[in-house]
Amino acid sequence: MSRPDSRCTHRTLLLAVAFALISWGCSRTPARVEAPSLDASAIASGAMTKYDQNGDGQVGGDELEAAPSLKAALGDLDKDGNGSVSADEIEQRVNAWLESKLGITTVTCSVTLDGAPLAGAQITFEPEPFLGAAVKPATGTTDASGMAILSIPASDLPNPNMSGAQVGLYIVRISKQQAGQESIPAKYNTASTLGAEVAIDSAGLREGYPFKLTRK
Repeated sequence: MSRPDSRCTHRTLLLAVAFALISWGCSRTPARVEAPSLDASAIASGAMTKYDQNGDGQVGGDELEAAPSLKAALGDLDKDGNGSVSADEIEQRVNAWLESKLGITTVTCSVTLDGAPLAGAQITFEPEPFLGAAVKPATGTTDASGMAILSIPASDLPNPNMSGAQVGLYIVRISKQQAGQESIPAKYNTASTLGAEVAIDSAGLREGYPFKLTRK
C-alpha cells in the first residue's frame, strides 16, 4: 500500500486553513441593517389624517401642495393617474417598500441656489411623523460642488463606516447659517415645501435628489 503524497497532504491542509480563515473573516463582517418595521395601513391612515383636509378620501390640489412628501412621490403613488393620492395608494406603496426588504441605501443630493452650487448647507430628510419611530432622520452637508451624502445617525448603524437612509416619505429641510442668521428662505427649511421619497425604485433616488433653490 503506497504512502500518501506529502505534497498533496500539505496542499489539503493549506486549503483547509484558508477556508477557515475566510469563514472567520466573513463572520466578522458588519451586520446588515434590517428594514424598518412599518405598518402600511396605519401609515396610510396617518397620512390621510394629516393631509386630507376636506375628508374626501383624496389628497390633491391645494392639499397636495401642502404635502411635500406626497407630492414628491406622486409619480409612484398615483397609480390611477387622477393627480391625487388615496389611502389605498399609500398603503400599496408602503407594502412595496416592505417587499424590497431595503434596510438603508446610499442617498446623495445636489443643491443649487439661483443656479449656483450651494456649499456648506445642512440638509435634513425629516421622516413624516406617521411613519413612526422606526424611520430615522438622515442628514448631510453639501461640499463645494453642492453635493451631499446623507445618513441616519451612526448610533443607529452597526458599523461606523456605513452610511445611508431608510425607505420612507420625508420633508426636506435645507439650511445655511451665516453670521448666526439663516441665509436660505424659510420655504426651504422652517416652512419647507420640499419633499422626498426614499425607495429602491423612487425617482428621487435615480435622479440624485436635485434641489434647485431660489432666493425669491
